[in-house]
Amino acid sequence: MDIISFVLSIWCFIIISIVVSMVRHDYMIRRKMKNVPAFKSYPLIGHALTLLRMTEQEQFEWHLSFLNHFKDGMCLVFLGSKPVVYLFKPEFLEIICPSTVNLEKGIVYELLKPWLGNGLLTSAGTRWFHDRKLIGPTFHFGILDQFAIVLSEKAEILTKCLEKEMEKCPGKAIDIFPFLINATLDIICETAMGVNIRAQEVVTEYSTTIHRLSKLTLERLFTPWYWMDWLYYSMPVGKEYKSALNILHGFTKEVINKKKVIRKTKNGKGDDTGKQRRKAFLDLLLDQNEKDNAPLTEDELRAQVDTFMFEGHDTTAVAINWALFCLGNNLEHQEKVHEELEQVFKDTQTPASVKELSQLKYLERVMKETLRLYPSVPIVERKLAENVKIGDVTIPEGTTVALSIIMAHRNPQVWPDPLKFDPDRFLPENSKHRNPYAYVPFSAGPRNCIGQRFALLVEKTVLTAILRKWRVKSVETEIPLVGSLILRPIGNVLLRFTPKTTR
Repeated sequence: MDIISFVLSIWCFIIISIVVSMVRHDYMIRRKMKNVPAFKSYPLIGHALTLLRMTEQEQFEWHLSFLNHFKDGMCLVFLGSKPVVYLFKPEFLEIICPSTVNLEKGIVYELLKPWLGNGLLTSAGTRWFHDRKLIGPTFHFGILDQFAIVLSEKAEILTKCLEKEMEKCPGKAIDIFPFLINATLDIICETAMGVNIRAQEVVTEYSTTIHRLSKLTLERLFTPWYWMDWLYYSMPVGKEYKSALNILHGFTKEVINKKKVIRKTKNGKGDDTGKQRRKAFLDLLLDQNEKDNAPLTEDELRAQVDTFMFEGHDTTAVAINWALFCLGNNLEHQEKVHEELEQVFKDTQTPASVKELSQLKYLERVMKETLRLYPSVPIVERKLAENVKIGDVTIPEGTTVALSIIMAHRNPQVWPDPLKFDPDRFLPENSKHRNPYAYVPFSAGPRNCIGQRFALLVEKTVLTAILRKWRVKSVETEIPLVGSLILRPIGNVLLRFTPKTTR
C-alpha cells in the first residue's frame, strides 16, 4: 500500500508540475502580448474551444469580423497557448512582407511537407534562398510566351467539354469548377512536366489521385487531431493519404528520370526529326540545376515539381471560377468585357495570342477586382525570427503572424464600399496614391508567388476562351466562403451560359 501511495504521489507531483509549467508558460506569453487587441479567451485553451464549436463557414465569418471589431488592423488569437497575430492593415503588411529575415512559414505549411517536401512553398532559410535563385529564371516573360499555344489548346478542349455538358440539359445552370480543375491540371502537367495527361478527356490515376489528395489535405487542415502524425497515419484516412502520396511521388520521379535519360541521349536539343522541343518548366529547372554549384538531389527536384503542380492548378481554377461568378452578377461589367473581346478579336475564332491577350485591359481589371474580393490564398503565415515592432506593439520572436490578404483587400479605410465589384478601382489614376500593400493577391516581397505571371496568363486565356463563346449569368448573388489554404465557396457556383449569338 505504501508503494502504491508513493507511486501515486510521484505521478501527482509530475502532473501538477506539468500543469504549473503550462500555466506559467501561458501567463508569460499573455504578458508579452498584453498590448495586442484580442477577443476574450481562456487560459491554456485560448480561443480553441470557441473555434471547435463553429462550422468551417462560421470560423471564416468570425475571421472576417475582425475588420469590424479591430479598426487598428491587428488582432490576437490564441490556439491553445499558441498566439497568432492577424494583420490586415497595409502599413503592417509592409513591415512583414519585404523582410528577408522573417521568411519561415507557419504550422499550416508543415502539414504540406509530406506532399511537397522542402519545395519553394514550404522551405526556409538558406535552402529557400538557394532554390528561389535557382528557379527564378524559369519564369521570365520570354519563357511564358512559348506556352501560349498549350494554354489555348487546353482552353479550347475546355469549351468543348462545357458544350457537351450544356447539351445534356439545355438552359440548366451548371457547376463548371470540376471542368476548370481538370483544365488547369492539364495545363500545369504539360507546362511543368511536359506530360500530356489529357485530364479533360479521360480519367487517369494521376488526375484522380491529385484531386483526392487535395481534398484529404484540406480535411487534415480543418481537423486539429489529424495534425498529430502518429495518430493520423494510424487511421484509415492517413493510410489512404500515404497511398496517394506514393502514387504522386512515383509519377513525378518517373517523369524526372525519363527527362534525364532523354537529356543524356539527345542532349535535350530536339526530337528524332531534329525539331526543336518546347521546354517545360522541368526542362528549364534541369538546365539551371546542371549549372548550379549545389545542384538539387532527385528528392529535391521532385519536391519542386510537386510544388509547381500543387500551386499551379487549384488556385488558378478557383480564381477563374470567382471571376465568372462576379461577371455573372455584374452584367454591365460583363458587357464591357464582351465589347473589348469583339474589338480585339473581331469575328475570328482563332486562338488568342499573347499579343492579343495583352490588349484586354478591361478584362485584366476585372481579374484584379475579382482577386481583391476573392484572393485565391486568403491568408499567409510567417513565423517571426526576430522581435518586430508594429504600431505601438512589439511582437516577440517566434510568434506566428497571419497576414490576412482578404481583410486587407476589404478594408473600408482603403477601399470605399469594399464589397462593391468595381474594376475601375484599378485604373491608373485610381491606383497611383494607394499603398502597394493594400493589394497583394500573390503576397509580396521576397516570398511572393514566383508563378504569378504564369497564373494570370492561364486565367486570362481561359476566361477569354469562355467569354468569346458565351454570356454568363450567376444563379446566386452571394455565396458563403471557407478559407484555409485556398478561398472556396461552400457549395457550388452555379452559372447559366447563353451563346453570344443570342441574348
